[in-house]
Amino acid sequence: MTLFIRPYSSFKKKVSLLTILLLAQFTFSQNTPITISGESRTSSDFFKDLEDKSSYSFFYHDDWIEDLEIGRDFENTSISEILKTVLSNTQLNFYILEEEKRVFLLQNTVVYDELPPSFYQIEDSTGNTAVVENRGNLPPPIFYNQEVSQTAQRLPLIRIGKADQQNLRPTYTLDGRIVNAVSGEPIPDLAIRAKGSGRVTVTNEQGEYEMELPVGYNVISTSAMGIRDSEREVIMYNDGSLNLQLQESLEQLQEVVVEADAVSNVEEAVSGSEEITSEESKDIPLVLGERNILEVAKALPGISSAGEGATGLNVRGGKTDQNLVLLDDAVIYNPTHFFGIFQALNPFTTEKVNIYKGAPPVEFGGRLSSVLDIETKNGDTEKISGEGSIGPVTGNLALEIPIKEDTSSLIVGARGAYADWILKALDEESLNNSEASFFDGIVKYHHKFSENSEIRGTAYYSKDNFSITSDSLYNYSNRLGSVRWAHKLSEKSTGVLTASNSNYNFGIDYEDEGNSNFELDYTINESELRYKLNTRLNEVHTLDYGLSAKYYAVEPGSVEPKGSNSNVEPISIDREQALEGALFIGDEFKVSDKLLFNVGARYAFYAAMGEATQNTYQEGAPRSESTVQDTVSYDSGEFIKTYGGPEARVSARYLFTPDFSVKASFNNSYQFIHTLSNNTTVSPIDTWKLSDLNIKPQKGYQATLGFFKNFKENMYELSLEGYYKRMDDVLDFKTGADLLLNENVETEVLQGEGKAYGVEFLLKKNRGDLNGWLSYTYSRSKYRFDGETSEERINNGEFFPSNFDKPHDLSVIANYKFTRRYSVSANFVYQTGRPITYPVGTFRFNNADYVTFSDRNKFRIPDYYRLDLGINIEGNHKKNKLAHSFITIQVYNVLGRNNPYSVFFVTEDGEVKALQSSIFGVPIPSITYNFKF
Repeated sequence: MTLFIRPYSSFKKKVSLLTILLLAQFTFSQNTPITISGESRTSSDFFKDLEDKSSYSFFYHDDWIEDLEIGRDFENTSISEILKTVLSNTQLNFYILEEEKRVFLLQNTVVYDELPPSFYQIEDSTGNTAVVENRGNLPPPIFYNQEVSQTAQRLPLIRIGKADQQNLRPTYTLDGRIVNAVSGEPIPDLAIRAKGSGRVTVTNEQGEYEMELPVGYNVISTSAMGIRDSEREVIMYNDGSLNLQLQESLEQLQEVVVEADAVSNVEEAVSGSEEITSEESKDIPLVLGERNILEVAKALPGISSAGEGATGLNVRGGKTDQNLVLLDDAVIYNPTHFFGIFQALNPFTTEKVNIYKGAPPVEFGGRLSSVLDIETKNGDTEKISGEGSIGPVTGNLALEIPIKEDTSSLIVGARGAYADWILKALDEESLNNSEASFFDGIVKYHHKFSENSEIRGTAYYSKDNFSITSDSLYNYSNRLGSVRWAHKLSEKSTGVLTASNSNYNFGIDYEDEGNSNFELDYTINESELRYKLNTRLNEVHTLDYGLSAKYYAVEPGSVEPKGSNSNVEPISIDREQALEGALFIGDEFKVSDKLLFNVGARYAFYAAMGEATQNTYQEGAPRSESTVQDTVSYDSGEFIKTYGGPEARVSARYLFTPDFSVKASFNNSYQFIHTLSNNTTVSPIDTWKLSDLNIKPQKGYQATLGFFKNFKENMYELSLEGYYKRMDDVLDFKTGADLLLNENVETEVLQGEGKAYGVEFLLKKNRGDLNGWLSYTYSRSKYRFDGETSEERINNGEFFPSNFDKPHDLSVIANYKFTRRYSVSANFVYQTGRPITYPVGTFRFNNADYVTFSDRNKFRIPDYYRLDLGINIEGNHKKNKLAHSFITIQVYNVLGRNNPYSVFFVTEDGEVKALQSSIFGVPIPSITYNFKF
C-alpha cells in the first residue's frame, strides 16, 4: 500500500511508510464501542481523549483540525463511525491500520491499499496490450510536480473537494466567482483555461464560471484585458468551488492591436465577432488626433463606410440602417459628430464595443447586418480619478467619483468642440463661411447591493449644430437613458432586467431676406423593456432566454413659419406608432471538448398602430396619387398591419487542436424600421420610416464558414472567414424622389432583393515591440429592383452594385515601441472606389439641353488610399505625481492624397463637366495632450 499525501514538516507523530506498506495486507475492524463527549471541547482535546479511550494512535497536522467543531457527544459508537461523523463536513478523510492501532487523517485524498487499474495490463486476442477492468473501483493516484509559468502571477496550490470512493468520476465540476481585488467588481469575459487539456470557459457578466476538470492535478490560467494573468495549481478530488480576487495589470496598456483573446478567436462557437476597447484605440493615428472606436472598427475585415467623412458603417454588404447600435442597452441612432468625422462617444468613459457581424446573441434583433454593443465604464469606488484631453478640435474630460466605498460610484463625461476652422480648411469653397459645433455628455451610476445584485443607470445627450449655407442652420441630437438590474436567482440562474428610452431629433432653421423663414423638425422615439435569464442546467447545457417589448413613436416632420412676416404654410405629417416584441431562447450545447453548438431561436412580432390613415393602391399598377384605390382610417391603438416570424441563431465550432478550429453559422432576421434617403451617403437629416400597410419589413439570411488559428501562445492570430447574405424587401428610391415631408412616401419607395458575399482575412500580432494587424476583405454587395412596370425597375431589373460595394478593402495597423514611453504608429488604408452613376450623353428637346445617364452605379470613382503616421509620447512613470500625461503627434493623410468623396457633374457652355469633391485633400497634422489622474 502507498500513502499518497503531500509531506508536511510538523506531524504530531512520525510514521514509517515502510510500516504502512508491510501492514496494509491485514484486515481490520473498528467496531469496539466508545463513549466520548464532544460538547464544548476543543478539537485537540477531543482527539487526545479519543486517542486515550480507543488505544489508537492518531497522525495528523495540527492545522487541519484547528477550526474543527465537534458539537456533540458519542455513546457506544465505533471509532470509524465517530470519525465519519466528525469529519463529514470537512475536507479530511481517514485511514485505519487495525493491526498497528493507528489512524491517519488525510487532507482531501484517500490511501490506496492496492495498485491502480492502469498498472494491470494483459494482452487481448489480437496481441494488443489492454488495461483490465477497474479493480476495486478506486480513483487513480494523484501526483503533482509541474512548474507554474514565471510570466504569470504565482498563486498557492489549492485542493478542491473531498475524495469519495462511492463517487468516483474521471472529471469533476469546478465553479466560482472572480472579482477585481481592488474594486470588488465582477470580472466578465475572463478566459479560464486548463493548461494542457484544451478545456476553456469564460466568466459571465456576474464574474461566475463553471468548468469540468480531470480528476487530480491541474494548472488553470486566467487572462483578460486589464487584468494580470495568473496561474493556480488545483487538485480535483471532487466537485467544489474556487472564488478568486485578481489584480489589475500593473503595466499600462500600450498595445495598438484590437486583441480578441484565444477563447473568442478559437474556442468560442460564435464567429464574426470582434471586441475593441477604448484604451486600445489611443495609439492609432486618426484624423485630428481623436480616439475613435468606430473608425478603428472600419479597419477590421467586413466593415467599411461609403466614404471619408460618411456617417454610419456598412457591415458585410449591408446598409447603414441595418446596424443596431447600443450604448448601455439603449439605441443610439446617430453615433457620430461633424458629418461622421468624429464619434459621438467620449473615449474616456467608453469601456469597449462588441461587434457581431455573424449570428448575434439571441437577445438582439431588429436589424439585418450587425450589432454594435457599446459599454460604458463603471466608476472607481475607491478614489476620485479622471482623464481628459485637449486637442485641435475637441476638449474631453471624464471623472470617476466614488459615492460609497466598494459599493457605488458615478462616472461623468463631457466633450466640447471648436471646429469652425476645419470647414474653412476643407477643399470646398462653399464651406468657407460655414460653422459647426458639437458637444456630448454622459452620466453613469453603478450600485452594488450585494454579491448577488447590482444596478446601473446611464443618461446620455449629444447635439450638433452646423451651417453650410448662409441662410440655414441645421441641428441634430441624441438623447437616451437606460436602467439595468442584474440579480442572481439561484446558484445556477441569473437575471437581467433592462429598461431604456432613446430619442433622435433633427431640425432646420431657415432664414433669408424674404418671407420664407421656417422651422422644420423631425423626431423618432423608442422605449424598450427586456428581461433576460441565464441558467446553467449542467456541464453540457447553458440557457439564455427571455422576452422584450419595444414601442416606437415617430413624428415624420413638421414645418412652422418663423416670424410674423413669414408666408410659409404650416405642414405636419401624421404621427407613426408601432409595437415590436420578441421571445427568445438560446442554448450553448457542449457535445464534447471538440464540438460546441450555440443554438437559439427568436420569434419577432411587429404591429403598426393607429391613429393613422393609409392608402391602398390598384393591383399591378405603380404607386402614385393617380392609382390610389382607397384611403383607410385607423383609430388610436388599432393595429394597421402585423408582421413577424421565427428567427434562427445557429453557430458551431469544431476544435481540431487547442489552437485551431473551424466555425460555421446561420441566422435570419427581420427589420421593421428603415431610413429614407436618396443621397449617395448617409446624412444627419435622413428620416426613419416604420413598416406599415404599404412598406414591408426587410428580411435577411446569412451563412458563414471560417477557420481560426493561433500561433506561438496566442501571439499571432489568423482567421479566414467567408459569408453569403441574402436580403428581401430592401428599400431604394425612384430617381428624384421627394422624401422629406411627403405624406405618401410609399409612392417614392421601391422594395427589392439584395445579395452580399465575401471572404475576410485577418492576421494579428498581439504582443511584442512591433504589434498590430493586417486585414483584407474581398466582398460584393448588389441589389435588384424588378417591378411589374418600368417605373418600378432599376437597370432593367438586373442586379447592380450598391452605393457601398467595394470589392477590395485592405487595412494595415502597426505600432512599434522603442521604449515604454516612446512609440510610433502607422495606419494604411486601400479601398476600391465606390460605384457612381455617370452622364453618358446629352440631347436637345424644345430648345433645352438634357443629360442622359448610365445605368445606376455602372462606373466607379477613383480608388481610395491613405497613410497616417503618429508619434506617441508617454509621460514619466513616477508614482507620486499630480497627473500622468500622454502626448500624440499625428499626421493624417501624410501623402496628401486627394481622395474623392464624390464626383458630380455640371453643364457649362453646353458641355457637361465632371467635378470631384474631397474631404481632406492635404496632410492634416495634429497634436493632442492627454492626462490622467
